[in-house]
Amino acid sequence: MGNGDSKLHFRKAVIQLTTKTQPVEATDDAFWDQFWADTSTTVQDVFALVPAAEIRAVREESPSNLATLCYKAVEKLVQGADSGCPSERQRQIVLNCTRLLTRILPYIFEDADWRGFFWSTVPGAGRARQDEGDDDDGSRPLAESLLLAVADLLFCPDFTIQSHHKTSPDGAEDMQSIDSCEYIWEAGVGFAQSPQLNYTHDLNRTELLKLLLTCFSEAMYLPPSTDNLCLNPWVTFFCSTDNRHALPLFTSLLNVVCAYDPVGYGIPYNHLMFSDPREVLVEQAVQILIVALEHGAWPARPSADFSSSTSGMEDHEVHSQNRDFSFILKGVARLLTNPLIQTYLPNSTKKIQFHQELLVLFWKLCDFNKKFLFFVLKSSDVLDVLVPILFYLNDARADQSRVGLMHIGVFILLLLSGERNFGVRLNKPYTVRVPMDIPVFTGTHADLLIIFHKIITGGHQRLQPLFDCLLTVIVNVSPYLKSLSMVAANKLLHLLEAFSTNWFLFSSSQNHHLVFFLLEVFNNIIQYQFDGNCSLVYTIIRKRNVFHQLANLSSDPDSIQKALQKKKKKQKTTSAGISRTNSQETVSMEGSRPAIPAEPGTLKASLVAMPAIDKLTEKAQVSEDGTMVCLQQNTHSPQTTTDQHRHTPQPTHTPQPHTAGDQHTHSPQSAADTSAIAAPSDTESNSGRDNEVVSWKSKLPLQTIMRLLQVLVPQVEKICIDKGLTDESEILRFLHHGTLVGLLPVPHPILIRKYQANAGTAMWFRTYMWGVIYLRNVDPPIWYDTDVRLFEIQRV
Repeated sequence: MGNGDSKLHFRKAVIQLTTKTQPVEATDDAFWDQFWADTSTTVQDVFALVPAAEIRAVREESPSNLATLCYKAVEKLVQGADSGCPSERQRQIVLNCTRLLTRILPYIFEDADWRGFFWSTVPGAGRARQDEGDDDDGSRPLAESLLLAVADLLFCPDFTIQSHHKTSPDGAEDMQSIDSCEYIWEAGVGFAQSPQLNYTHDLNRTELLKLLLTCFSEAMYLPPSTDNLCLNPWVTFFCSTDNRHALPLFTSLLNVVCAYDPVGYGIPYNHLMFSDPREVLVEQAVQILIVALEHGAWPARPSADFSSSTSGMEDHEVHSQNRDFSFILKGVARLLTNPLIQTYLPNSTKKIQFHQELLVLFWKLCDFNKKFLFFVLKSSDVLDVLVPILFYLNDARADQSRVGLMHIGVFILLLLSGERNFGVRLNKPYTVRVPMDIPVFTGTHADLLIIFHKIITGGHQRLQPLFDCLLTVIVNVSPYLKSLSMVAANKLLHLLEAFSTNWFLFSSSQNHHLVFFLLEVFNNIIQYQFDGNCSLVYTIIRKRNVFHQLANLSSDPDSIQKALQKKKKKQKTTSAGISRTNSQETVSMEGSRPAIPAEPGTLKASLVAMPAIDKLTEKAQVSEDGTMVCLQQNTHSPQTTTDQHRHTPQPTHTPQPHTAGDQHTHSPQSAADTSAIAAPSDTESNSGRDNEVVSWKSKLPLQTIMRLLQVLVPQVEKICIDKGLTDESEILRFLHHGTLVGLLPVPHPILIRKYQANAGTAMWFRTYMWGVIYLRNVDPPIWYDTDVRLFEIQRV
């Protein structure tokens, strides 16, 4: 039968389904077989030939027909899984049913009344077993039958895996006796052999994984709320012990992703002439992984012990674990670095597009498995992940539609910075140059991290909720930074200058926190790394007026009002009359939540608000032997005056720089004004603000810096006069050999703010992850035009 004829028959069957007024009997095989038996339709054909309006029409007007179609399609998958699909015709039926269910499922999920349909037991919908006494299995919910069939089909010889044995004369190997651990798709974790590449198997795996991802996507149709953080039943069942293939599949997906080399041994421009089925499989694999890990549902977790100790493990176990960790880390780093590769021939190498999914995968692996996190941090390999993350953040900072990417990158930095080893690793010299528009410098990876903080002054308004996070990262690593470059030192002082102007400090009750963070950075470096940081000390001396102004800050009501009035006059010329109030127009244009990255000219999806820094972190104190002790959130060290976590409650309509929810309500300001920080609410009580300023001003941790200036400024001035010095290199040499031993206050304990998961961040990750998956699956557009409720979709 010609391809055109089969499409015609398929289309006729769809029309019959929507026009039949009487329910079609499940036993009418002649009718139902039209959907899968003789067709050679691609997944794109199915999406074109089964329009959304007709699926909804069947759902509303002929519900029993839709129910029977789903049931019959699942039945065909179950039969295919049981038989092992020995013939080409059976494989075609399985693929057609896979495509049809991928098309229909989102329309089942969007209707609350239908959502339970797959979890109801349909008589006879379970596997047809020889043993009549197996009643339990015969009454499985349709969802379980579907998921188990997909799992079996992903390890089906000559369909999705290479057969190890000659098949028996009567057909395929017995599917129930197959040990899928012997058929893992790629060498890597727990598997040494690399099976021969088979493009047909890759394509078949990809189609089945698309269906699996569609099954998991029910989460997209529930509104964003921490009450909806219950486990997804599809993911939970698929990853449970009921699915005997769960662990081999997890391993297969992980190995396929981490072993993938997009450049390989290909010739230049090869990727422009030929598509790569392995790349499409890798994209689906990483998406399935992150969705399952988001629930912490994979059975691999018990072996992924959360403790950092390996004392109970044999040497060979530790060696084997480290080999697996190394394979994962090198694979993720290689793929993240791929878009940074520069060649003499423009566009000559393939650039992957799934870096956001990779960042989520890396995040999940580090967050779930503390042993993996410690492995990442114990070698300099962590820098192979840091550099591409900074590249992506730098690249995305000016694009408001990529603010979700900015968040995930900063979250990873926050997680890593909570460990002492990360700060230590940053002292490695930075020699690899990647294409970033940053000042030229000679120094370490710490310098790169600090210089990159120009996104605070050069980014857009919607990055403002990240400022606290970005500065927390620098505070966490600061006690370990041995020698900052002059460029990085100037960057830190520039940030302090911007944040300590009167108008900025008084314009919101939260803004002083940023100054506290920066002073904590300077205190940590002076107290713990004075010897190697002559550039920073010199810059502090040169810019000493900033610290004197802070110490002498006028906090009387008149001074506060004067500073704010002065700023308001300036703003009138830049704000063009845009109101700070949360108008409906603003919401409909931008959404009141940050957006996730959109393909150019297509769609944009919005995210839930990011939790404030005090909800994201818990404090730990580092003792002399390098171990950390968790502190209660309300514990404040008098030496460090870390009062930045005591947030004063404010009226709900007052713009707050910590919440992502109202970043569209602020008046635009110039980049020089540190990228639009919230102005005070007109209703905010002046006397309340005056009291707050007096309160935090008295806690400014300036003692160490003032003592340093008191000792060193006269010495530097004397040398300059005595020797007639104008060359800063001589002054730097003097400072390098100087010492403040016994002259500074007693060193304060090192405080680290470690990332702390909570319901708010979990919801943020869910919306971000599914938003990325929604936008990345455009061929076919699985969820396009369905009633997604987890995030808002806006056409760009």
